[in-house]
Amino acid sequence: MAYKYILYEENKADYIGILTLNQPEKRNALGRAAEEEITACLHDAAQRESLKVLILRAAGDVFCAGHDRAEILNRPASDIRRLFHTSFNMMTALRSAPFCVIAEVQGVCMAGGLHLASGCDLITAGKEKSKFGMTGLVYSYNCSTPTIAVSRAIPQKKCFEMLMTANLYTAEEALGFNLINKIFPDEKLHEMTYAWAKEIAKTSKYAIYTAKKVFYAQVEMTEWQAYQYAIEMMALEGVSVNAIEGFTAFLGKRKPEWDESSIF
Repeated sequence: MAYKYILYEENKADYIGILTLNQPEKRNALGRAAEEEITACLHDAAQRESLKVLILRAAGDVFCAGHDRAEILNRPASDIRRLFHTSFNMMTALRSAPFCVIAEVQGVCMAGGLHLASGCDLITAGKEKSKFGMTGLVYSYNCSTPTIAVSRAIPQKKCFEMLMTANLYTAEEALGFNLINKIFPDEKLHEMTYAWAKEIAKTSKYAIYTAKKVFYAQVEMTEWQAYQYAIEMMALEGVSVNAIEGFTAFLGKRKPEWDESSIF
């Protein structure tokens, strides 16, 4: 599939895809068309059941400067609403994708860009060049949609601080309040992120899909509901082809051979 605003490639042997935001001249700002391409790419990979891990990265020095101001300034509320419905569709696609999504942040990641990164399952960052922030109040325009993803990833007080100050935080600071998972040297960011993706991809598609599905489902439940759901999932997983193979291989002290014909 040809794209205008993003690049996409797959390493079929590793079950890893790489989606690159490709508007460095616009600091990879997100407009409706770009978000629709990201959503379509995620849906396509999901339908083909081709991946275990997808790395979402960006061309240029900025990961993403947020939403395209030209699609907000002097536009009617109906147009702006459509833009953020498109953003919602993109975030839903990230959450429902049957593979792990890693945001690889190499530069400034702010406002809608932070929303995008926070909507991914994991985040890696370059040690010196990456910066993170919800900068909307600089323009007297609150980062309402980024708040949804960020407030579910970090403590509420820190999220509110980010909103109120509109500051940019370093990778070390972001790691300290659990916004990101790993920091790598800038010059080795992609290499080391890819190596981490390969480590994750050692298990089966089914296991990754199930782990992601259960994680996001249970966080919205009460503790009692979560346990009832988890008990049923443990039972269903226990009779799955790949779980049986995994246990059998472990007991036989051999490397498992996953059935990758389907995530189900």
